Amino acid sequence: MYQNDGMKVLITGATGLVGQAIVKVLHSKGIPVNYLTTSRDKISSSEDFRGFYWNPSKGEIDLACFEQVQAIINLAGTNIAKRWTPLHKKKVFSSRIDSLRTLKKGMEKAGASEVECLVSASAIGIYPDSPSKFYDEHETEVADGFLGQVVQKWEAEADTFKKLGIVVSKVRIGVVLSTEGGALPKMTIPVKNFVGAPLGSGEQWQSWIHIEDLAQLFVFIVENNLKGTYNAVAPNPVTNTKMTKELARVLDMPLWLPHVPKFVLKAILGNMSQLLLNSQRVSSKKIEKAGFVFQYCNICTALENLYSTEKGVDVPSMKTVEKEVV
Repeated sequence: MYQNDGMKVLITGATGLVGQAIVKVLHSKGIPVNYLTTSRDKISSSEDFRGFYWNPSKGEIDLACFEQVQAIINLAGTNIAKRWTPLHKKKVFSSRIDSLRTLKKGMEKAGASEVECLVSASAIGIYPDSPSKFYDEHETEVADGFLGQVVQKWEAEADTFKKLGIVVSKVRIGVVLSTEGGALPKMTIPVKNFVGAPLGSGEQWQSWIHIEDLAQLFVFIVENNLKGTYNAVAPNPVTNTKMTKELARVLDMPLWLPHVPKFVLKAILGNMSQLLLNSQRVSSKKIEKAGFVFQYCNICTALENLYSTEKGVDVPSMKTVEKEVV
């Protein structure tokens, strides 16, 4: 395990939703952060948070970013949850691959010998759509289509860092729950406007994780120098119906509409509807066996925390509700 004394972490995507949460955890442990940004305006320089410019699409990177860095957390990549036009699909691929290639070339040029590990974001979208399978990291079958291709190539690119003699780990992230961004605020809009309803059959599994657990999980992997692939999902996945009902309960809103049919979602979103309709029930056992403890294991406690935090109310004891969760 690393000693925090003198340790420094380089983060790509540090100003995004997940990046900000990870920076907060690292700073709480007294670990300084270097971060890479494509916007020169976002470069700040304090003792524990120093920005450096890069442009992965052109292969440009400020080599000073690697100074005294022992670990790299890679979160760079264009948001996948936008309409899948040919141009956007190309951006999703290139943003992920170019970022890793630029990092690797930069390390080689800088002779960044102090770097011991790369922890790279990935996604559970690599797992095939299945109503019954319970996926763990040993799964070899890859999802058909765009999502599977993206994650497979993303992870293969991260693995090339092994040639530099460093430990590589890939974190397959599920649906991130946060009131600050990501999927949850979009899911609450119809519920708050009295038009919330389960999507498609509602039976599709959604493997989710609270933003705080996700940030802690990344830092846990860095601190323990873990290698390999890890699912970043809470121990209790839920169906879309369960997720929608819990969200309505926490927001104290009624659910009275029938399910939104698949064909409607496909007509509106095209192939991107896979993000809402695919069923991926994913296991968290591997990271738990490594010693990681989830703070939010059940959807009810996670949503209660997020929305009572948002309102500035103390979180009530949810032990009675937890018993109802499968």
